Amino acid sequence: MSIVGPILVGALFILVMAAFPDGARQRVNALLIAGAGAVYWSGGLGVWEFPFGLVMIYVAYRGLESWRWIGVGWLLHTCWDVVHHLKGNPIIPFVHDSSFGCAICDPVIALWCFAGGRAVIARRAHGSLRGS
Repeated sequence: MSIVGPILVGALFILVMAAFPDGARQRVNALLIAGAGAVYWSGGLGVWEFPFGLVMIYVAYRGLESWRWIGVGWLLHTCWDVVHHLKGNPIIPFVHDSSFGCAICDPVIALWCFAGGRAVIARRAHGSLRGS
């Protein structure tokens, strides 16, 4: 379950993103990338946390115009998750393998971003989700 669970979390994230209209979905994901760069600021790697955060802010800014940059941001965060799993503190302090799980989840989201971040649930013209 340590691999399947994070994959399911990534899939759930993608499904939840269907609730946002196309343009807003990209902006929300760019904001999430900026936040992902700051989530480890007290993660045990000292001053190195801050340059990574600055890189992620730049990537998030570029992600406002490009889903590819958002995908790059999730892959960069995957690398940072691995570093924290091996040398730093976990992303969720009371869940020892949470950084490992995040490193499995993030590439799932990145693949979706590289595919254009499309809604996987069709939306009606007036904005409600089908079947609701």
